[in-house]
Amino acid sequence: MSYDANSAYPTGPGAAGPGGQGFGAAPRGASSPEDLSLPLYGASFGQAVKRFFKNYTKFTGRASRSEYWFAYLFLLLLTIIPGILYSIGLGMMAATTSMASADPYGMQTAAPSGGAIALTAVGGILMLIIGLATIIPHLAIIWRRLHDGNFAGPFFFLSFIPGVGSIILLVLMILPSKPEGQRFDV
Repeated sequence: MSYDANSAYPTGPGAAGPGGQGFGAAPRGASSPEDLSLPLYGASFGQAVKRFFKNYTKFTGRASRSEYWFAYLFLLLLTIIPGILYSIGLGMMAATTSMASADPYGMQTAAPSGGAIALTAVGGILMLIIGLATIIPHLAIIWRRLHDGNFAGPFFFLSFIPGVGSIILLVLMILPSKPEGQRFDV
């Protein structure tokens, strides 16, 4: 038996207010995971990842907190192995350099091993590919998540404020959904 969190949100012509909700009510959500026009409140990990890729370039509409955070977790998990490879390669290169500088006679060269270079290159290339493949959907889901909290998408650019910008964006991503955010639905 599964719980449908969206059943608590009335939709359709009989619901109160513009867009199906009055102010102060719960935001209107999708009744089915296949409905991509509304946010799916209480989305599972698989549903969130599927919606993340199906809404690849959609900057309009809204995304629930579960959709955003599960997609973020997916991207984090996707970069773990390349990040480990890259870090090990850098560590091997640093160890080679530090051993060469510790030689009192200057007999050792500071050239890193081929394995260290290979690990660093493979990890870096994989991270670059993953980053380029997911940058647009990641920006799109951030934009839609801001809409769900009743903020305009360009609030994303607050993240470029040195020092505090990323903290401001994190707080905006954590805030609960607001029914007023339905104004961003198309």
